[in-house]
Amino acid sequence: MGLLRIMLPPKLQLLAVLVFGVAVLFLENQIQKLEESRGKLERAIARHEVREIEQRHTVDGPRQDVTLDEEDDVVIIYNRVPKTASTSFTNIAYDLCAKNKYHVLHINTTKNNPVMSLQDQFQMEFVPAALLSFAASLTAGSWELPLFPQVRFVKNVTSWKEMKPGFYHGHISYLDFAKFGVKKKPIYINVIRDPIERLVSYYYFLRFGDDYRPGLRRRKQGDKKTFDECVAAGGSDCAPEKLWLQIPFFCGHSSECWNVGSRWALEQARYNLINEYFLVGVTEELEDFIMLLEAALPRFFRGATELYRTGKKSHLRKTTEKKLPTKETIAKLQQSEIWKMENEFYEFALEQFQFVRAHAVREKDGELYILAQNFFYEKIYPKSN
Repeated sequence: MGLLRIMLPPKLQLLAVLVFGVAVLFLENQIQKLEESRGKLERAIARHEVREIEQRHTVDGPRQDVTLDEEDDVVIIYNRVPKTASTSFTNIAYDLCAKNKYHVLHINTTKNNPVMSLQDQFQMEFVPAALLSFAASLTAGSWELPLFPQVRFVKNVTSWKEMKPGFYHGHISYLDFAKFGVKKKPIYINVIRDPIERLVSYYYFLRFGDDYRPGLRRRKQGDKKTFDECVAAGGSDCAPEKLWLQIPFFCGHSSECWNVGSRWALEQARYNLINEYFLVGVTEELEDFIMLLEAALPRFFRGATELYRTGKKSHLRKTTEKKLPTKETIAKLQQSEIWKMENEFYEFALEQFQFVRAHAVREKDGELYILAQNFFYEKIYPKSN
C-alpha cells in the first residue's frame, strides 16, 4: 500500500482500497455459501443413511420408535485391531442388528489411518490462513472472520439419536470422549491377538489376500517371499517395528503412543484396557468373548453365541497361503524389545480376560455356561407398610 500511495494519485488509491474491500466481501460471501452448501450436503447424506437403515428394518420387521430410554441410549465402539478375527466378530453384529433393533456403522478413515485428526475428533474449521493474512493487511484488524465449530465424530456418536443404540466399528485408536466434555461415554470393547501370529497373518494377507474377497488385488501381491525369508533377510515388512500396533491402538491419540518401544505408551494402554474398556477378548478364545458379551449386553448380543457356533460366518475370513514361521524365526523376533513389550501387553490382556471369565462362567462336560446372578439384596429399610 505504501507503493500505491507513492505511485498513484489519492483518488486511485481510494479506488484500489474499495476494490480490495469488495474482493474481501465477495470472498467472505463465497465462503459462507460453501459452508451452507456443505452443511446441506451433510444433512442430506445423514437423512439418506437414516432412511436406508429404516427401510432395512421395515423389511426385517417393525422398527421400534426411538424413545432413547436408558437401554436404548447405549453406544458401543469396537476399535478393531487388524488381523484379530475382527471381521468375523463384526459380521455377527451385522447379522443380529435387525433382530435386536440396533444400528451398525463402519468408521472408514482415509487410508485406514488409525489416528484421527483433531478436526475429525472435534472440528473447528477456519478460512485458509493466506486469506486471513490478506484480509488483515487490508482491514488493519477492523473485523474478525467467524469460526465454524463442527462436531464430527464425537458429536455423531453421542448426539445422533436416530442411530442409537449403535455399534460403531473401525480401525481407529482409542479416543477419550471425556476430554470433549461428554458426560455419557460410549462402551469400548476390543479383541487382541498373539503379536507374532497377528504379524504373520497380516504379512501374508498383504500378498495373497483372504477368502472374504479373493478377487481383490492386495498391495504386495506378486511377492512370493515367505515370512521366514523376510526375517532372515531383515526385511521391512517383517521387522520388529511392525509388531508395534496393539499397544498404540489401546494407548490412543497421543504422539507418544506411536513412538515405537515407548514404555509410557505401554503403561497408558494397560491403564485404558482396565479403566476404559468394558471387555477385551483374545482371538484364540473368541467364542468365550462373545459368550460374555451376550450375558452382559443382551440388548446387542442376544443370540450371538449360537450364531457363532452354528453360523456360516463364525470363521469368515482366513488369510490365504499363510505359512507358519519356524522356531528360529520366532526366536529371532522374540529377541526384540518391541516384541517383549507387545507380548507383555498381550499377556496382560489375556490374564485380565481369563480373570473376568473365571468369575462369569462355569464349565460342565467340556462346555461353558454363564453363571446365574450371584448377588441379592437383604435388610432393606425402612420397611414398607
